Amino acid sequence: MQEADKIKAKGIDEIWCVSVNDAFVMAAWGKDNKAFGKVRMMADGNAEYTKALGVETDLTARGMGFRSQRYSMIVHDGVVKALNIEAPGKFEVSGADKMLAQL
Repeated sequence: MQEADKIKAKGIDEIWCVSVNDAFVMAAWGKDNKAFGKVRMMADGNAEYTKALGVETDLTARGMGFRSQRYSMIVHDGVVKALNIEAPGKFEVSGADKMLAQL
């Protein structure tokens, strides 16, 4: 949330946070992180969007069902310009600082 203004200053219209959760969880997460007006919190409860992107990860063996890999994406006029997918357990390529460098 801290870099939202910098990202928007680079010409980005909207920032979305998509998670395989329900809308109530996303709303609470957004409220807790003061995201309203900065980041649109998008629920993907059935992982349909996540699966369509090909970024799902199957955690059913751990009782968690299908989840999403951590990633960031830059989309311009419906075309993906950058897709940064993290290795499991990592946070190295999908952060706001990396995205700012790609804009």
